Amino acid sequence: MQGRAKTTPAVLILLGPPGAGKGTQARMLEERYGLIQLSTGDLLRAAVAAGTPAGKAAKAVMEAGQLVSDDIVLAVLKERMAAPDVKAGVILDGFPRTDGQADALDGLLAASGQQVTAAISLEVDDEAMVARVSGRNTCTGCGEGYHDEFKRPATAGVCDKCGGTEFKRRADDNAETARERLKAYHDQTAPLIAHYAKAGVLETIDAMGSIDEIASGLDQIVARVSAP
Repeated sequence: MQGRAKTTPAVLILLGPPGAGKGTQARMLEERYGLIQLSTGDLLRAAVAAGTPAGKAAKAVMEAGQLVSDDIVLAVLKERMAAPDVKAGVILDGFPRTDGQADALDGLLAASGQQVTAAISLEVDDEAMVARVSGRNTCTGCGEGYHDEFKRPATAGVCDKCGGTEFKRRADDNAETARERLKAYHDQTAPLIAHYAKAGVLETIDAMGSIDEIASGLDQIVARVSAP
């Protein structure tokens, strides 16, 4: 895969099922490279709160009890990517989810002379993912993620990052729901792997190792695809 010019902001996509560690690794990439993690849910909420044109469109749709269209999501994404703090690049988490969204994203980027730098697939074992997802919890103060087995706070009950002592666990972080979400991932999102392989920007990494091992592998990929 050919490297991008250093002056072009990186556009990284993290692919992987629930529990693969996308959120954790995205935050670590933010800290190391100055990249901005963009989650569609967070983007929509921020755009609505800010009252941007796309945010107003999204608010109207959500208040009507309807799903936000891909066009609106792309408009929100376009607004956010034009902000000055994303000059180093972005990490897309949770978008695109389908081939149609991937095509639309390609078009959006091409309009501004950009392209996907790398789509990185975090390869995992399904049953191991069920175990990971079932033990997740989050600090209510800062959003730092933890796990009952794989990532515990240094001091039990105290967040390493902000010192908070309240944690929450998503109601759907259980084995049955995790298996359903994995099936949905394989049915709907995994075909993106073929899309980005065809485009020549697909990278894969074994995500069954430790957090630090995965981070090291991601560092190697980012360094390589960012080379001029």
